[in-house]
Amino acid sequence: MQKLSKDQLYSLEKYAEVRPQFRNEVLAHKRNRRLELGTNATLYFEDRITVQYQIQEMLRIERIFEAAGINEELDAYNPLIPDGSNWKATFMIEFPDVDERRAMLKQLIGIENRVWMQIGTGDLIRPIANEDLPRSTDEKTSAVHFMRFELSAADVAGLKAGGELAAGIDHENYQVEVRPVPANVRQSLLNDLA
Repeated sequence: MQKLSKDQLYSLEKYAEVRPQFRNEVLAHKRNRRLELGTNATLYFEDRITVQYQIQEMLRIERIFEAAGINEELDAYNPLIPDGSNWKATFMIEFPDVDERRAMLKQLIGIENRVWMQIGTGDLIRPIANEDLPRSTDEKTSAVHFMRFELSAADVAGLKAGGELAAGIDHENYQVEVRPVPANVRQSLLNDLA
């Protein structure tokens, strides 16, 4: 998938005009990129559209209009765009109650390494998590992790041939399996692959 460049972004003025419509389009698009893993964990799969929205919002909020600042945002967010042989996702641990969330983050250390995807009966595809910086300590994990799922050529071929897509978590304190992944999410993820 092609990375974003400065000339593909809206200027601040133009974004102010198109923002309501663009935001609605992005929210509709994101419904097909969200995969709930049980009641308290979610994978939000990124792509060019979700990343453009994040960049546009950052430029708007920070009032960034100079080339150097725009390029910094592109450098920060472009790595979240899939490369054609992978999926990139933001993994969120979501407990609404603050005290429960704090307690669970202590119990879920290492959960980012126990998330998986599977195509057909193939091997579990484990994510490469938090390439930018560590988000877990010996005492707790973070509520947000960034993941890259690298697919083999056989995985891609299997999915394109109609293989079932499944996902889950097999952490000792949080276990869930989604089989099959909903069709709308599967199709959206299939579009990420070259």
